[in-house]
Amino acid sequence: MEYETPRFLDCGEAALSVEFGDSVDPAINARVLALDERLHASALAGLRETTPTYRALFLRYEPLEISRDALIAAIQGLIDSGQANPCDSQTAVRWTIPCCYDPEFAEDIVEAAELLGQTARSLAQLHAGADYRAYMYGFAPGWCYLGGLPDALAIPRRTSPRGLTPQGATLIGGALSLIAANPMPTGWYVIGRTPERMFALDRDPPFLIAPGDAVRFEPIDPETFGMLDARALAGETVARRETLK
Repeated sequence: MEYETPRFLDCGEAALSVEFGDSVDPAINARVLALDERLHASALAGLRETTPTYRALFLRYEPLEISRDALIAAIQGLIDSGQANPCDSQTAVRWTIPCCYDPEFAEDIVEAAELLGQTARSLAQLHAGADYRAYMYGFAPGWCYLGGLPDALAIPRRTSPRGLTPQGATLIGGALSLIAANPMPTGWYVIGRTPERMFALDRDPPFLIAPGDAVRFEPIDPETFGMLDARALAGETVARRETLK
């Protein structure tokens, strides 16, 4: 559900959550990103950090420079004046991410397909045929959460975590897809892998995809994966970036 007016919730003595709804929804996320963009442009004194999520914007501020009431008033002013209008943050970029769905790189695809009443081939086709929205980064640096997963691929998360995911693992869990940036246990299912690096400290910015970007997956075979992986290791961006406006 989308809130008509945002809710302001305290997160300790020096942080605030501005909530626009209670669900994963493009319209709600657009309002979050619009406010985030406008706050960065305003260079509000005392605002130290912003972190967008699916449905809320987390703000860390310095209470000695700006009070909670003054911060809320500034935010409300941006919203009421239309300066933080979601149309300012419409998707402008689409990424095409190479992804190998071969079982060699998709350790859980057969298991996930059986649970979903699919074949590994049909699961891969459904996943690669969808259009996704990058909602947020979370859990660990570079872990990019994507909405737009086809209903036929919605799968409950594991009751206990699987072993370490490989770098670049493409996963599904619940009604979302996810690209992992580093090996880590997870309750999601690995159904593919991309040679692209989602997070690299030697890159500016270190995050490849921005929240609000559109994402598609392009199936590749193991041979192509190996070729692109070598290029990515050398620092090349192997995903394709397309400007939409």
